[in-house]
Amino acid sequence: MFVLVRILASSLPLVTLPALAAETAAVTGITNVGPAAFLFTIAGALLLTLIFRSVASHVMRIVTGKIGAMRIRRALEARSPDVLHDFILPGSYGGLIKIDHAILTAGGILCIQTKHYSGIVFGAEDEPQWTNVDSTLRRRFLNPLIQNEGRTRALQKVVPDVPVANVVVFTGAVEFPTPPPKNVILVDRLDSFIAKFVFGPSKVKDWDAAWLTVKSAALTDEDTRKDLRAQIA
Repeated sequence: MFVLVRILASSLPLVTLPALAAETAAVTGITNVGPAAFLFTIAGALLLTLIFRSVASHVMRIVTGKIGAMRIRRALEARSPDVLHDFILPGSYGGLIKIDHAILTAGGILCIQTKHYSGIVFGAEDEPQWTNVDSTLRRRFLNPLIQNEGRTRALQKVVPDVPVANVVVFTGAVEFPTPPPKNVILVDRLDSFIAKFVFGPSKVKDWDAAWLTVKSAALTDEDTRKDLRAQIA
């Protein structure tokens, strides 16, 4: 659905090209004035299409990202009341880190990072960067498993006795040409993935107390967010 909308939106100026060309020919009289104005109109429409397509793609990425984040929130909150979103912790090696989502399950905590992309994603578990190809756009991004490993360790440091797993969830119309690495899933599989996920042995006897420790450590105030933004900048 979103792919179709994006294609239609980004192609809108191109769709109007015949009408623009016909209007120019009628006004200038292509047979009398020559083809220069006609070609100029075509070139202008093509340029407008490229600009409009870039803007439309950017807007659609923002919209699909927002929708994807809401889908993950709903899926997690339907699964368990013990969920935290968009919070900050001290990094395991200093500084601050932001965790997208964390959920307490029967055997441990899932530390979830979200990626909002469309198109094809290429990447192996040990590759430092992955590749996303979306129509004519090709971009490289950090391996999300490696990126989220530091966040997982920071969460593990808060509750050392609780098993914490590194999970990456992709939203959008994403395809993997080969099976993705373990713990990398699409948002449609999130609920079943959580239901079937198996942790290792745990020494935790009071899960409520463990989760309360996580909630107490989570930072969400604006001053901390400013510090994180300054750190990233």
